[in-house]
Amino acid sequence: MATICQIWRPDRGRCFKTSGIVIVLFMDLVLQCVNGYLSSPHVGQEPPYTRDAQHAPVITSPVVPAAASVSPTEEESYAFKCPSGGPCSRLPADCMQCNYQHNCTYRKPASFTCKLKKGVHCIGESGQQQTNFSLSITCQFCWQLDPSQYRCSNSTCMTVSCPRKRYNATCDVLDHVHCLGKRRFHKRLYCNWTGGYKWSTALALSITLGGFGADRFYLGQWREGLGKLFSFGGLGIWTLIDVLLIGVGYVGPADGSLYI
Repeated sequence: MATICQIWRPDRGRCFKTSGIVIVLFMDLVLQCVNGYLSSPHVGQEPPYTRDAQHAPVITSPVVPAAASVSPTEEESYAFKCPSGGPCSRLPADCMQCNYQHNCTYRKPASFTCKLKKGVHCIGESGQQQTNFSLSITCQFCWQLDPSQYRCSNSTCMTVSCPRKRYNATCDVLDHVHCLGKRRFHKRLYCNWTGGYKWSTALALSITLGGFGADRFYLGQWREGLGKLFSFGGLGIWTLIDVLLIGVGYVGPADGSLYI
């Protein structure tokens, strides 16, 4: 019996060893198949390299960039503003490109070299057609111009606070005005310091119905209005005085705002 066990046990261990090797090889083969299946593109799915190629920059042979040219859309945007055959100095700023220098003296005349844009023609001081010319302007930035030389966006803010509040407005320089810097700029302007009261309405009420205090009621001064109503306009004297005071602008709205 001992001899049989000695012979049987080595055979049993060798059998387990052989089975283990076979199982390991089989699992390795299965894992390789699964890995290959997952890494391959499936039906209805883009391969990974295709998706990456769509977002990656396209590499081409080096090409020397050409000179910047004006697109037809940009040319049409300024062409209708630029009359042909007129004096070069009277062309709008959008029709030319000037080499502005900021080393000039403020509020003093300065000359700069300008070049016409594509498709624009003008006549110089010599009476001949020119593409390059000298433009003389006053040395100042666009935001330093007189308010009559630019247009700003209107604000709907109304306030009766003191000091007066401001709002941020976007301003554009008029076409025929030349200046240094950006032609569109931001500026803080005063709000419309008014409550909507009209001087003409207040004066008309003071003349016609002032004896009943209608002008004072309109301006929000209800105490004075009641006084005029029950005193019949101060027997006419208060009415005449209010006509003069409203006429010269001395009497205004009760909230302290200005007339329109």
